[in-house]
Parts: sequence; structure tokens; C-alpha cells
Amino acid sequence: MEVVLQNLTKKFPSRDRKKKEDVIAVNDFTFEIPDGKLIGLLGPSGCGKSTTLNLISGLLKPTSGKIFFGKEDVTDLPPENRGIGLVFQNYALYPHLTVKQNILFPLQNLKGKDKLSKAQMNEKAYEAAKLVQIEELMERKPGELSGGQQQRVAIARALVKMPRVLLLDEPLSNLDARLRLQTREEIRRIQRETKITTIFVTHDQEEAMSISDMIVVMKDGVVQQIGKPQEVYDSPANLFVAKFLGTPPINIFVGQVKDNKLYIGEDAVLDVKGVANQEVYVGIRPEGFVLQEAGAFHCELNVVEVMGRDISVVSTNKASLNPTVRAIIGTENKVDMKNPTVRFGLVPRKVFLFHKETEERIDFED
Repeated sequence: MEVVLQNLTKKFPSRDRKKKEDVIAVNDFTFEIPDGKLIGLLGPSGCGKSTTLNLISGLLKPTSGKIFFGKEDVTDLPPENRGIGLVFQNYALYPHLTVKQNILFPLQNLKGKDKLSKAQMNEKAYEAAKLVQIEELMERKPGELSGGQQQRVAIARALVKMPRVLLLDEPLSNLDARLRLQTREEIRRIQRETKITTIFVTHDQEEAMSISDMIVVMKDGVVQQIGKPQEVYDSPANLFVAKFLGTPPINIFVGQVKDNKLYIGEDAVLDVKGVANQEVYVGIRPEGFVLQEAGAFHCELNVVEVMGRDISVVSTNKASLNPTVRAIIGTENKVDMKNPTVRFGLVPRKVFLFHKETEERIDFED
């Protein structure tokens, strides 16, 4: 099911008596979500991603704008008539009901032509349980399950009606690291098997990038960039997107362009043809450093961390806006710990320039 958002805006009344302006949680959001894709809504707390999900679900009404499921305008349709499945952060299971009863609950509320026989409901419940691999837990109650198992029950309950759209609101945030990894892989598998259009809200960029067909990066209710995860990582539209995506985070410096050369401090680190002379912000991904004895860019060496498959070189630079500069290099490299200075060459495609005022990215030829 294609989901189309047209100029979607949601305002809330201000709680500050001194400031009577409305709070804009979602600001003019326009996006077409393709049928059968998994879309990640990504951003920090308060960016408007959960509000957007609640608008799509019908739990909130937009201040302005339209929502379409396919050709159908669902803007004013109540949640129960939209054909959605919704999974919350806290699972919202009924503690006094068994797993089977929790999964059956949405089917028992069907009326009219949609009403099912007891045998049909049981069949659908077991199909949903099998899909999330919890069929052996059907007679247990939520209190007897682990967090990961409870999450699977919540997903099965959302899927049992085979919704047109599946909405997941930070579904993994209550799980430990290993369970998060396992469950996100399960969500991706289930989505591919069912081909249900799925919208996944998270503040965890690694989570969103690993399972999404496309990601939407938001800040203060405004969409900053939409694209395939790798494309957004490789070509951030602005400084915010560059800083938000990436683990370890991108290194940010104050730099200057002079005569088609990029300077960080006294070092001429890169040719940047076609860029006017100006002060800029410079973003360098941790994997964008190449250890070189005569490298153009120098930093003061702090420590070398061996991480198994990689080495993390931690250093400082007066032009850095980060407390430390972190470079990720291969284990075949040998860092001279006796030398107080470490020198790098830079990989041009891992270096980004941003306007000092607008923070928009500046394209350049190396």
C-alpha cells in the first residue's frame, strides 16, 4: 500500500504563557512512501518522527495537509478504519491474557462482513505466531516472557489482520544490545515475507540504516533529507545530517578555502576545485583518514585503540569542533606511539564541506 503525505503539518498550543506561538511538531512534510517498502523515520528526540507516525495512524489529526493510502484519502478516517497495525515502544500487551488471547484480540473485535469464525481466528493467530516464531509460547502470559518475546507478541498482534500499513514506534528501545540486533533482523525478514508497507520510527541511526529501504532524517519537525541509507550517509545534504549519521560520528573542523585548496589550520589538506574562497565547516568520516608519514594533515596523537578488525587512532587538532579526532584505519597499519604527531592523507569522497552560515553542503571537485 502506497502512503502519500501531502504538506502534512501538526501544531500544538504552547504551554508557555509568555510565548503564545504554537509549537510546530511537523512542518509541511511531503513524501510518497512506495508500496511494500520499509521506511525509517530518523532523528533526535523531539524532531517530530513519532508525531508523524501518529498522524499516519490516525491517533492525531493534522493541523493541515492530507494523508492518502493508495488513492483513498484517510486524513479524517479513525484509526480502526485505516487498516493499520501499530506496535508501541512498551508493547502494550494485556497482562491477564495469554499470548494466544493477545494475538486474537484484534480479530475478536471485527464486525459485519469482516467477522471471522472461531476456527478462522485460531488459524490466523497461529499463522501470525509462526511468522514471528513464537508458536510454542501461545499459552504463556506476558509476565512469563522475555522482552524480546513480548516484542514478537506485539508484532504478531499487529500483523494478525494483515494490515495495509505497519507502524512501529521505537519498537526495540527497551531491548538489550544483542536482542535489538536479533529483533531488527526479524522485523526485516517479516517485512520482506509479508511485503507490508512499514514505517519504522527510531532515534538510533544504525538501526534505521541497517533495515530500511529508505530513511527520512528529521530535525525540529522539518525533513532534512530523504534517500537510501548509504546514499544519505555518502552525500549528506547538510551538517546536521552528516553529524547525525555515522558511528563513530563524523569529525568536524573549522576550515578555510583559499585558491582552490582546503586548509585546516596551517595544513593544505585537499584540492577543492570550484569552491570560492571562504571559511567552511569540514566534515571527515573516521574511515576517511589514510595513515601517511608525509601526510598533509597532522594531529597530536593521544592513543591507539585496537578493535580487532580495525584500529582507532585518537588524536586532537586545534581546528576540531570535537573534543578528539577519531580515525579508523586497517590493522595492517603501524602507528609510531613514540611520535607525538600523527599524519594523514584524506580520502576526498569522505570529506564534506559545509557553508559556515547555512550549514548546507558545498560540492567540490578534487
